[in-house]
Amino acid sequence: MRQIAFSLSLAGLAFIMTAIWGGPLLRILRHFKVGKIIRVEEPDSHRVKMGTPTMGGVMFILSVLLLSGLLNAVALIGVATSGVGRSVLLPMVVMFGYALLGAVDDWEGIRGKRKGDGMRSSTKFTFQVLLAIGTAYVLKYVIDAPDVYIPGLFFEVELGWFYVPIAAFIIVAESNAINFTDGLDGLAGLIAATAIAAFGGIALIQEQVYLARFCFILVGALFGFLWFNVHPAELIMGDTGSLSLGAVLAVVALMTGQWPMLLIIGIIPLSEMLSVVIQIGYFKWTKGKRFFKMAPIHLHFELLGWSETQVVQRFWLIGLMAALIGIGLSQV
Repeated sequence: MRQIAFSLSLAGLAFIMTAIWGGPLLRILRHFKVGKIIRVEEPDSHRVKMGTPTMGGVMFILSVLLLSGLLNAVALIGVATSGVGRSVLLPMVVMFGYALLGAVDDWEGIRGKRKGDGMRSSTKFTFQVLLAIGTAYVLKYVIDAPDVYIPGLFFEVELGWFYVPIAAFIIVAESNAINFTDGLDGLAGLIAATAIAAFGGIALIQEQVYLARFCFILVGALFGFLWFNVHPAELIMGDTGSLSLGAVLAVVALMTGQWPMLLIIGIIPLSEMLSVVIQIGYFKWTKGKRFFKMAPIHLHFELLGWSETQVVQRFWLIGLMAALIGIGLSQV
């Protein structure tokens, strides 16, 4: 019970830190004109978002790295090891690495030679894969994360060397899935916070206290970001936030060994990613026809007449119920 209270206290502290420095960050981004560029094919209702400060992922990423870093610094210098776990250094490094990649992509799309487009997709994907393979190797052979737990089986299922490519695939897929989810005010932040909180709960049940603390710090920081990101958004997370959130969500799930629950807990990001795959595949197969009105799928529902807030709230309700179901199934 004490660990739960402390973890939730850290979430509250992260929320306060993020919310306090959100205002100054907004002024900095506006000063340097770091504004979102809307694609021509997006719904007309998105035109009002043109110029909204982006790269807002910096807001919660710095708070998470600062708080988690301070906690881990205690263990690293050997003062006390009872209050901190070194294992959370991996998700911290992953968060920083994917945030850096996303920041380069955001900046390239705003001020670079490929203004409006960002990095070449092949280049970005290559870096995502390289980071994911390195992370998967560390998970398997350095921190010895459990390979996988399957509902109904009360033991760890060993995957051998297959674990590395599977884990790398999950990290890349989840990173892109959250990236596709980031398109409406508050959507990616709410969905990611709910999923990360769910895996934080699973980590607490497994007595992975330090991993749970990291998760709740991230949830608190995301709530602080959402203070500025809910409709109408004053700030957009950009790839800086979405790529790192997806990668960290995958790493946390892998560290618990309950990564199959991503299919349930992460049902919204999964649906967003699959809608893009289906749309592209159907378009090529039919030589020009569309399966959805527009992809990712949240745009499809907007074009069906749902308001932006309706899409966000309904998707979040689905994500919340899926998180509860996923936590339950992880204990079967």
